[in-house]
Amino acid sequence: MSYAHMARAALLAAGVLVGLPVSGVAQYPAFAGEAPKGAATDPNRVVAVVDGYEIRYSDINAARDMLPPEAQAYPPNVVFDYLLTAIINSRIVAEEARKTGVNKNAEVQRRMARLEERMLEQEYLIRRVEKELDDKKVKEAFDRMIKETPPEEEVRARHILVADEKSANDVIARLNRGEDFVAIAKQVSTDGSAQAGGDLGYFTRERMVKPFSDAAFDMKPGTYTSKPVRSQFGFHVIRVEDKRNKKPPTFEEAADEVRMAARRDLAESYVQQLRDKAKVETFGMEGRAGKGAPKAEKGETKKK
Repeated sequence: MSYAHMARAALLAAGVLVGLPVSGVAQYPAFAGEAPKGAATDPNRVVAVVDGYEIRYSDINAARDMLPPEAQAYPPNVVFDYLLTAIINSRIVAEEARKTGVNKNAEVQRRMARLEERMLEQEYLIRRVEKELDDKKVKEAFDRMIKETPPEEEVRARHILVADEKSANDVIARLNRGEDFVAIAKQVSTDGSAQAGGDLGYFTRERMVKPFSDAAFDMKPGTYTSKPVRSQFGFHVIRVEDKRNKKPPTFEEAADEVRMAARRDLAESYVQQLRDKAKVETFGMEGRAGKGAPKAEKGETKKK
């Protein structure tokens, strides 16, 4: 399947060929520096005109930024035509909606206002966080993460997976007679690790199903289970090779994750500061009548 066909399938799945909002002329990073060779580099260059309305390259950027990650991964020249078509269609249909007065409907106006609030919220927080966040704060966040994260034990183990308890007991009997664990795993194990002698590498407790982890983490290195361990996958014979404390990530390895967490913490802090200053009343799911709600006629009982 070609890139174009895969992109079209992804975009159809995301619903973007039905219509995407045109979000103005702000430059988004999605297409920055990725234009085909020979193309203009001005992000605000006009790429189409619909009844006198200019659609800019930055609108394509914004539309692509709304796609799911797998669709964003396609080259810009592959998705450009599809996004442009979606934006043009959206503009044409939206104009027709205005002509017929859809935009004057009270409920539509409330929804439009909510969309505007969400856009303003996101833009404000992005600008505020990026203004405050620097490498020093990210490093401080990393140091706190390392300090607050206790050492985590890892086990390296091999296993032999079989369908029934008798087969597992037969494996244990062969091991008791001195046969090689790796060789038996290659012969009889039904797990994908069989050709690697049942080697599962290092893993933390939560990586494996509970019966398997409970057995493996209770064993000493160099020993194997004296009884089969049953899980939803079948019956396991486990040999523990090694135990160690998991090494914490380096700053370079964790920098992106820590930066994202620091951004989130700053944003949440700013929101809380603003909320503390605001007058907020909540009325639960039952709510109360809003301003301008029609009053009950005389003799009519309001529904609760």
